Amino acid sequence: MALSKNRINLWQGAVRSGKTIASILRWLVYIEYGPEGELLMIGKTHRTLKRNILDVIQQLVSDEDYKYNRGLGEVEILGRKIYIAGANDARAEDKIRGMTLAGAYGDEVTIWPEGFFNMLLSRLSVKDAKVFLTTNPEGPYHWLKQDYIDREDELDIANFSFNLEDNPGLDKKYIQNLKKEYSGVWYQRYILGKWVLAEGIIYDMVNDDNYISVNDLPEMKKYWIAADYGIANPTAFGLIGLGVDNKLYLIDEYWHSGREGTEKTDSKYADELENFIAKNAVKPDWIFIDPSAKSFITELYYRRNDNPAFYNIAKANNNVIDGIRRVGNLFGQNKLMIVEENCPKTKEELNSYVWDSKAQQRGEDKPLKENDHIMDLIRYTINGLPRVTERITHK
Repeated sequence: MALSKNRINLWQGAVRSGKTIASILRWLVYIEYGPEGELLMIGKTHRTLKRNILDVIQQLVSDEDYKYNRGLGEVEILGRKIYIAGANDARAEDKIRGMTLAGAYGDEVTIWPEGFFNMLLSRLSVKDAKVFLTTNPEGPYHWLKQDYIDREDELDIANFSFNLEDNPGLDKKYIQNLKKEYSGVWYQRYILGKWVLAEGIIYDMVNDDNYISVNDLPEMKKYWIAADYGIANPTAFGLIGLGVDNKLYLIDEYWHSGREGTEKTDSKYADELENFIAKNAVKPDWIFIDPSAKSFITELYYRRNDNPAFYNIAKANNNVIDGIRRVGNLFGQNKLMIVEENCPKTKEELNSYVWDSKAQQRGEDKPLKENDHIMDLIRYTINGLPRVTERITHK
């Protein structure tokens, strides 16, 4: 704590490495002994700030010293009122425009808009005001890395880097299991704490062990279907099952491109989806649909009385980066398998689904929008099954 006396104080590094609790303890000291004036706490959203930070603080202080008011966007800690803000998009900076801050605490700073961070620094105008920040590493071209961490010798910044072994509260088995749960670029960033590029093949952890023959499929406990939709662009369906061995299997695929053949209407694609379900003789728990495919979703709703499977239609969660990480972790643990004979397009896309190098130069992690239709529907499914994937990755 004696070292974190700079204007900007940053705790960054591996997940579960102790950086959050260290920063919280320092923030509590600052709340009690820092300069008078307005204080602010920021997360990506109010919800994530409460879950990641405020709930921890509540456990560390007495009931009398913690009063949270979500409606007012305030929390009282150790007798001081603290404003709460979310930094979820470019408009977020308007929330703090005009404030005069004596101190601030920020969680997950790398996923804030850069403009919000710049506005925050301009608001820290009380004498000796400080900001305390936490984050996991991103790419080396991220604005936080280039403009602040790489310039710590010339800026008033204290930078503390953490790895898993820095947390004495983690037992060896937990650390071993955590290391198994990440692969590729996520292992480099979240386990080793390195600011590395996401480059090349996205699912570079996929190998022959992720492919099986249809004859080796175990009995399935549940099924899901996902669809990525296009008219001129390809439309793809995928059938994913949960085996009795608690692994997920991409069992079958459908793929059609309007550019390579006849363009199909919503009605025709709905026919194709019905045929796909009938061909595999399954009753899917859910059908996850590309959220942009509004007309196709409407067509499926109209058919619910004739096809009960269409009662369980859900607009897919299209969180790209978190979804890619989850899918990659499953592939890396051999918990996501592909029936090779049935899924030739999947294999083709896996070998050509790459990171966008131009986006990397802007400090962004983005897949190149090519050869990605089955990749998208796999992500839709995994994003829609958080409890299932959490359970099987910890077995």
